[in-house]
Amino acid sequence: MTEQAWHAVDEWFCERLVGADAALDDALAASAKAGLRAINVAPNQGKFLYLLARIQGARRVLEIGTLGGYSAIWLARALPADGTLVTLEAVAENAAVARANLAAAGVSDKVTVIEGQALDTLDRLLKDGAAPFDFVFIDADKRNNPHYLERVLKLARPGTVIVADNVVRDGRVADPASQEDDVVGVRRYIDRLAQDARLESTAVQTVGSKGWDGFAITVVKG
Repeated sequence: MTEQAWHAVDEWFCERLVGADAALDDALAASAKAGLRAINVAPNQGKFLYLLARIQGARRVLEIGTLGGYSAIWLARALPADGTLVTLEAVAENAAVARANLAAAGVSDKVTVIEGQALDTLDRLLKDGAAPFDFVFIDADKRNNPHYLERVLKLARPGTVIVADNVVRDGRVADPASQEDDVVGVRRYIDRLAQDARLESTAVQTVGSKGWDGFAITVVKG
C-alpha cells in the first residue's frame, strides 16, 4: 500500500462518516493562512476523539497542544451544554488563531485557551486545586510526554481517559537506533504507562492522510 492509497481510503471514510463541515474547514484554512504547520489531526481522527469523549461521558476535558484549535472544536462539540474544555498552547500566535477559530465554530463559551508552557500551566492548575478532568488529549512536544503524564495523573480521577497522539513516529518508536528527543519521549511515556499499576493502556497504529502514526489510549483504574 502507498500513501496515495492511504489518503484515498481516508477520503472515502470522511465523505461517508464525517461529511463536509464549514467550521472545521474554515479553521484549517485560517490556520494555514496564519502559517501554522499542518499537523492537526485528520477529520476522521478528530471524529474519533469526539466519539471517545462522548462514549466516556466527559464533562471536563483537558487538551495539551492547541495549535489552531481544530481538535479543540471536535472535543468541545462532544461536551454537554455545561461542559468545559481547557486547552494549553505555548505559542501566543497559535492561541490567537485558535480563539478565533473556536469563536467562529460557536464553541468558545465552553473553551478556555491558556497560553504558556504546558508544564508550567499544569503545575499552576495543580496548585490552584483544579477539579479532575474526565478526558485528556496529549498532543504537544513528545519529549515532554512523560512529564505531562506525571501531572495529568494528578489532575485525573478513576475512569479518566487519556489519549496521546503521534506515538508511532513512522515506526521509529520501535527502532533502537532512533534516539531523537521526541521518539525517546514517546518510549518513556509508553514505559510509564506499562509500569504504573493504576493504568490500563494500549496503543494503535494508524495510516492515512497523516502518514504512519498512532494513538496510545489509557484509562485510570478505579
